[in-house]
Amino acid sequence: MAYPRTLATCYTGDMYLAIDIGGTKTLLARMRKNGEIEEQLKFPTPQNYQEFKALLADYIAKLTTEPWTLVCTAVPGKIDRELGVGIAFGNLPWQNVPIRDDVSAQTNCLVIIENDVKLAGLSEARLLNPPRNKVVYITISTGISDGVIIDNKIDSDLQDSEAGQMLFERDGKLVTWESFASGKAIVKRFGKKASEIDDESIWQVISRDFAIGIIDVAANIQPDIIIIGGGVGGHYKKYEKFLMDELNKYGNPMVPIPEVVAAQHPEEAVVYGCYELIKDHEKTT
Repeated sequence: MAYPRTLATCYTGDMYLAIDIGGTKTLLARMRKNGEIEEQLKFPTPQNYQEFKALLADYIAKLTTEPWTLVCTAVPGKIDRELGVGIAFGNLPWQNVPIRDDVSAQTNCLVIIENDVKLAGLSEARLLNPPRNKVVYITISTGISDGVIIDNKIDSDLQDSEAGQMLFERDGKLVTWESFASGKAIVKRFGKKASEIDDESIWQVISRDFAIGIIDVAANIQPDIIIIGGGVGGHYKKYEKFLMDELNKYGNPMVPIPEVVAAQHPEEAVVYGCYELIKDHEKTT
Protein backbone atom coordinates (compact mmCIF):
# COMPACT_ATOMS: atom_id res chain seq x y z
CA MET A 1 0.00 0.00 0.00
CA ALA A 2 1.03 3.63 -0.43
CA TYR A 3 0.98 5.72 2.73
CA PRO A 4 -0.87 9.05 2.82
CA ARG A 5 1.75 11.79 2.63
CA THR A 6 -0.10 14.89 3.86
CA LEU A 7 -0.46 15.81 7.50
CA ALA A 8 -4.04 15.76 8.73
CA THR A 9 -5.42 18.87 10.40
CA CYS A 10 -8.00 17.48 12.79
CA TYR A 11 -8.17 14.95 15.59
CA THR A 12 -11.03 12.48 15.53
CA GLY A 13 -9.99 9.82 18.04
CA ASP A 14 -8.88 6.23 17.50
CA MET A 15 -5.22 7.17 17.24
CA TYR A 16 -2.08 5.09 17.05
CA LEU A 17 1.18 6.26 18.59
CA ALA A 18 4.50 5.33 16.99
CA ILE A 19 7.67 5.96 19.00
CA ASP A 20 11.00 5.68 17.18
CA ILE A 21 13.84 5.75 19.70
CA GLY A 22 17.10 6.67 18.01
CA GLY A 23 20.62 6.98 19.30
CA THR A 24 20.56 10.77 18.83
CA LYS A 25 16.86 11.67 18.52
CA THR A 26 13.46 10.23 19.35
CA LEU A 27 10.49 10.68 17.02
CA LEU A 28 6.84 10.45 18.07
CA ALA A 29 4.11 10.22 15.46
CA ARG A 30 0.36 10.38 15.98
CA MET A 31 -1.22 8.30 13.23
CA ARG A 32 -4.71 7.75 11.94
CA LYS A 33 -6.06 4.28 11.27
CA ASN A 34 -5.39 4.66 7.54
CA GLY A 35 -1.67 5.24 8.18
CA GLU A 36 -1.81 9.01 7.81
CA ILE A 37 0.56 10.92 10.09
CA GLU A 38 -1.35 13.67 11.89
CA GLU A 39 1.55 15.11 13.83
CA GLN A 40 5.21 14.40 14.54
CA LEU A 41 7.41 15.58 17.38
CA LYS A 42 11.13 15.06 17.94
CA PHE A 43 13.48 15.50 20.85
CA PRO A 44 17.17 14.69 21.45
CA THR A 45 17.53 11.26 23.07
CA PRO A 46 19.23 11.68 26.47
CA GLN A 47 21.97 9.28 27.45
CA ASN A 48 20.31 8.88 30.84
CA TYR A 49 17.25 6.60 30.72
CA GLN A 50 15.40 8.35 33.55
CA GLU A 51 15.78 11.67 31.75
CA PHE A 52 14.48 10.01 28.60
CA LYS A 53 11.37 8.76 30.38
CA ALA A 54 10.61 12.24 31.70
CA LEU A 55 11.02 13.84 28.28
CA LEU A 56 8.95 11.12 26.62
CA ALA A 57 6.06 11.70 29.02
CA ASP A 58 6.14 15.44 28.27
CA TYR A 59 6.09 14.92 24.50
CA ILE A 60 3.35 12.29 24.62
CA ALA A 61 1.20 14.80 26.48
CA LYS A 62 1.91 17.39 23.79
CA LEU A 63 0.49 15.08 21.13
CA THR A 64 -2.82 14.48 22.90
CA THR A 65 -4.42 13.78 26.25
CA GLU A 66 -7.03 11.53 24.60
CA PRO A 67 -6.73 7.73 24.91
CA TRP A 68 -4.54 5.89 22.45
CA THR A 69 -5.79 2.82 20.59
CA LEU A 70 -2.40 1.10 20.38
CA VAL A 71 1.23 2.09 20.78
CA CYS A 72 4.28 0.69 19.03
CA THR A 73 7.77 1.46 20.30
CA ALA A 74 10.76 0.94 18.00
CA VAL A 75 13.93 0.01 19.91
CA PRO A 76 17.42 0.47 18.42
CA GLY A 77 18.98 -2.74 19.65
CA LYS A 78 18.36 -6.17 21.12
CA ILE A 79 15.04 -6.82 22.82
CA ASP A 80 13.22 -9.51 24.76
CA ARG A 81 9.84 -9.47 23.02
CA GLU A 82 8.16 -11.71 25.57
CA LEU A 83 9.16 -9.66 28.61
CA GLY A 84 9.09 -6.28 26.83
CA VAL A 85 12.65 -5.48 27.88
CA GLY A 86 15.31 -3.59 25.97
CA ILE A 87 18.44 -5.63 26.57
CA ALA A 88 20.95 -3.40 24.76
CA PHE A 89 20.42 -0.17 22.83
CA GLY A 90 23.34 0.09 20.43
CA ASN A 91 24.69 3.64 20.69
CA LEU A 92 22.80 4.29 23.93
CA PRO A 93 24.16 3.04 27.28
CA TRP A 94 20.80 1.68 28.48
CA GLN A 95 20.65 -1.99 29.40
CA ASN A 96 17.84 -4.28 30.54
CA VAL A 97 15.21 -1.55 30.84
CA PRO A 98 11.46 -2.39 30.99
CA ILE A 99 10.68 -0.21 27.99
CA ARG A 100 7.28 -1.76 27.21
CA ASP A 101 5.95 -1.36 30.75
CA ASP A 102 7.38 2.15 31.07
CA VAL A 103 5.74 3.35 27.86
CA SER A 104 2.51 1.58 28.78
CA ALA A 105 2.42 3.41 32.12
CA GLN A 106 2.84 6.75 30.33
CA THR A 107 0.19 6.08 27.68
CA ASN A 108 -2.21 3.91 29.67
CA CYS A 109 -2.34 1.70 26.61
CA LEU A 110 -1.20 -1.65 25.22
CA VAL A 111 2.35 -1.29 23.86
CA ILE A 112 4.08 -3.42 21.23
CA ILE A 113 7.88 -3.29 20.99
CA GLU A 114 10.08 -4.29 18.07
CA ASN A 115 13.55 -3.59 16.73
CA ASP A 116 13.61 -0.38 14.71
CA VAL A 117 15.37 -1.77 11.63
CA LYS A 118 13.05 -4.76 11.44
CA LEU A 119 10.11 -2.35 11.47
CA ALA A 120 11.66 -0.23 8.72
CA GLY A 121 12.20 -3.36 6.67
CA LEU A 122 8.59 -4.44 7.21
CA SER A 123 7.14 -1.19 5.91
CA GLU A 124 9.50 -0.92 2.96
CA ALA A 125 8.95 -4.56 1.94
CA ARG A 126 5.19 -4.03 1.88
CA LEU A 127 5.59 -1.03 -0.42
CA LEU A 128 7.30 -3.07 -3.12
CA ASN A 129 5.38 -3.48 -6.36
CA PRO A 130 5.48 -6.22 -7.42
CA PRO A 131 5.80 -7.88 -4.00
CA ARG A 132 8.89 -9.97 -3.26
CA ASN A 133 9.06 -13.18 -1.26
CA LYS A 134 12.39 -12.57 0.47
CA VAL A 135 13.51 -9.03 1.26
CA VAL A 136 16.57 -7.78 3.10
CA TYR A 137 16.52 -4.21 4.40
CA ILE A 138 19.92 -2.73 5.32
CA THR A 139 20.12 0.53 7.18
CA ILE A 140 23.36 2.49 6.89
CA SER A 141 23.35 5.39 9.32
CA THR A 142 25.32 5.95 12.53
CA GLY A 143 25.70 2.17 12.56
CA ILE A 144 24.62 -0.65 10.26
CA SER A 145 21.87 -3.18 10.81
CA ASP A 146 19.45 -5.29 8.82
CA GLY A 147 15.96 -6.75 8.72
CA VAL A 148 14.88 -9.91 6.91
CA ILE A 149 11.27 -9.95 5.69
CA ILE A 150 9.75 -13.19 4.41
CA ASP A 151 6.30 -13.11 2.80
CA ASN A 152 5.75 -9.62 4.23
CA LYS A 153 6.49 -10.72 7.80
CA ILE A 154 9.53 -10.17 10.01
CA ASP A 155 11.41 -13.46 9.83
CA SER A 156 11.25 -14.98 13.31
CA ASP A 157 14.44 -16.98 12.74
CA LEU A 158 16.44 -13.83 11.98
CA GLN A 159 14.57 -11.30 14.10
CA ASP A 160 17.73 -10.57 16.09
CA SER A 161 20.15 -10.45 13.16
CA GLU A 162 22.78 -7.71 13.25
CA ALA A 163 24.62 -7.54 9.93
CA GLY A 164 26.67 -4.57 11.10
CA GLN A 165 28.39 -6.86 13.60
CA MET A 166 29.78 -9.21 10.93
CA LEU A 167 33.56 -9.46 11.19
CA PHE A 168 36.03 -8.71 8.42
CA GLU A 169 39.81 -8.55 8.36
CA ARG A 170 41.26 -5.10 7.81
CA ASP A 171 44.87 -4.18 8.38
CA GLY A 172 45.47 -7.55 10.00
CA LYS A 173 42.66 -7.19 12.53
CA LEU A 174 39.11 -8.54 12.75
CA VAL A 175 36.70 -5.61 12.90
CA THR A 176 32.94 -5.20 12.51
CA TRP A 177 31.44 -4.13 9.20
CA GLU A 178 29.89 -1.03 10.73
CA SER A 179 33.25 0.05 12.18
CA PHE A 180 34.49 0.91 8.67
CA ALA A 181 31.34 1.28 6.53
CA SER A 182 28.78 3.13 8.67
CA GLY A 183 27.91 6.80 8.52
CA LYS A 184 29.97 7.34 11.65
CA ALA A 185 32.95 5.64 10.01
CA ILE A 186 32.54 7.74 6.87
CA VAL A 187 32.69 10.97 8.89
CA LYS A 188 35.73 9.72 10.81
CA ARG A 189 37.56 8.73 7.63
CA PHE A 190 36.65 11.56 5.26
CA GLY A 191 35.62 14.37 7.62
CA LYS A 192 32.24 14.73 5.91
CA LYS A 193 28.73 13.39 6.20
CA ALA A 194 27.23 11.49 3.26
CA SER A 195 25.09 14.53 2.46
CA GLU A 196 28.28 16.60 2.02
CA ILE A 197 30.18 14.18 -0.23
CA ASP A 198 30.02 14.73 -3.99
CA ASP A 199 33.47 13.47 -4.92
CA GLU A 200 32.97 10.30 -7.01
CA SER A 201 36.37 8.92 -6.04
CA ILE A 202 35.33 8.98 -2.38
CA TRP A 203 32.03 7.25 -3.17
CA GLN A 204 33.95 4.54 -5.03
CA VAL A 205 35.94 3.80 -1.87
CA ILE A 206 32.83 3.89 0.32
CA SER A 207 30.91 1.66 -2.11
CA ARG A 208 33.66 -0.95 -1.94
CA ASP A 209 33.24 -1.04 1.84
CA PHE A 210 29.46 -1.33 1.48
CA ALA A 211 29.80 -4.16 -1.04
CA ILE A 212 32.03 -6.25 1.24
CA GLY A 213 29.19 -6.63 3.72
CA ILE A 214 26.29 -6.68 1.29
CA ILE A 215 27.76 -9.60 -0.68
CA ASP A 216 28.04 -11.63 2.53
CA VAL A 217 24.40 -10.88 3.34
CA ALA A 218 23.42 -11.90 -0.19
CA ALA A 219 25.40 -15.14 0.06
CA ASN A 220 23.77 -16.15 3.35
CA ILE A 221 20.18 -14.97 2.81
CA GLN A 222 19.85 -15.16 -1.00
CA PRO A 223 17.22 -12.38 -1.05
CA ASP A 224 15.08 -11.41 -4.02
CA ILE A 225 15.85 -7.76 -3.37
CA ILE A 226 17.94 -5.61 -1.01
CA ILE A 227 16.63 -2.24 0.15
CA ILE A 228 19.14 0.36 1.39
CA GLY A 229 17.83 2.79 4.01
CA GLY A 230 19.05 4.98 6.84
CA GLY A 231 20.76 8.35 6.68
CA VAL A 232 23.41 7.21 4.19
CA GLY A 233 20.82 5.18 2.31
CA GLY A 234 18.97 8.42 1.63
CA HIS A 235 21.82 9.40 -0.71
CA TYR A 236 21.75 6.14 -2.67
CA LYS A 237 21.71 7.85 -6.07
CA LYS A 238 25.17 9.27 -5.36
CA TYR A 239 26.76 5.84 -5.18
CA GLU A 240 24.30 3.42 -6.83
CA LYS A 241 26.46 2.85 -9.93
CA PHE A 242 29.67 2.38 -7.92
CA LEU A 243 27.99 -0.04 -5.52
CA MET A 244 26.52 -2.18 -8.30
CA ASP A 245 29.90 -2.22 -10.09
CA GLU A 246 31.52 -3.54 -6.92
CA LEU A 247 28.78 -6.10 -6.24
CA ASN A 248 28.89 -7.43 -9.78
CA LYS A 249 32.58 -8.23 -9.32
CA TYR A 250 31.58 -10.84 -6.73
CA GLY A 251 28.50 -12.31 -8.37
CA ASN A 252 28.54 -15.93 -9.53
CA PRO A 253 25.97 -18.68 -10.20
CA MET A 254 26.03 -19.68 -6.53
CA VAL A 255 25.57 -16.12 -5.30
CA PRO A 256 23.49 -14.14 -7.81
CA ILE A 257 23.45 -10.39 -7.18
CA PRO A 258 19.89 -9.35 -6.29
CA GLU A 259 18.22 -6.12 -7.24
CA VAL A 260 19.32 -3.30 -4.94
CA VAL A 261 17.09 -0.26 -4.44
CA ALA A 262 16.80 2.75 -2.16
CA ALA A 263 14.16 2.90 0.57
CA GLN A 264 11.04 4.76 -0.51
CA HIS A 265 10.63 6.52 2.86
CA PRO A 266 14.10 6.47 4.47
CA GLU A 267 13.19 9.05 7.13
CA GLU A 268 9.81 7.57 8.11
CA ALA A 269 10.24 3.86 7.42
CA VAL A 270 10.36 2.97 11.12
CA VAL A 271 7.19 4.92 11.92
CA TYR A 272 5.34 3.27 9.05
CA GLY A 273 6.68 -0.08 10.25
CA CYS A 274 5.07 0.64 13.62
CA TYR A 275 1.80 1.22 11.80
CA GLU A 276 2.10 -2.07 9.92
CA LEU A 277 2.84 -4.02 13.10
CA ILE A 278 -0.10 -2.43 14.89
CA LYS A 279 -2.44 -3.37 12.04
CA ASP A 280 -1.10 -6.94 12.13
CA HIS A 281 -1.75 -7.05 15.88
CA GLU A 282 -5.32 -5.88 15.41
CA LYS A 283 -5.97 -8.62 12.88
CA THR A 284 -4.93 -11.32 15.36
CA THR A 285 -6.84 -10.04 18.41
